[in-house]
Amino acid sequence: MLNQMTLAQFTGDMERFRHGLCRNLLYTPGIQYLCEQGGAYWLLDAIASYQHSSLINHNEDLSYLQFWVLKVDLEATSAVLELTDGNSEEPFISQQIPFTDFPLAEVQVWVGDNGNGTRTAYLPSEH
Repeated sequence: MLNQMTLAQFTGDMERFRHGLCRNLLYTPGIQYLCEQGGAYWLLDAIASYQHSSLINHNEDLSYLQFWVLKVDLEATSAVLELTDGNSEEPFISQQIPFTDFPLAEVQVWVGDNGNGTRTAYLPSEH
């Protein structure tokens, strides 16, 4: 069952998965679980689609660490995906998701630079 308590049980390990289309994006078992249980591979795909953007790659803070948050309006079955650098109040990216059946009202995904040309997406509890 997907809930915040279940996600918090993921505390990090060395296992990684490679995104199918964005080959420089890796992700953790916690993200794998989130995608499988929440039917949210689309969320990982959305985050992956921005990884080669100049907005991220020409911003020192965002190229090092990204804070993504998906905020879901469960009644309207819509959402917004936002990217911040952890310091700014305004998001750098805000993408409207017109329909989703994602079961949680909010979830965070952090993306960090690995220093070798790859980045890893992980849950905050896996930091």
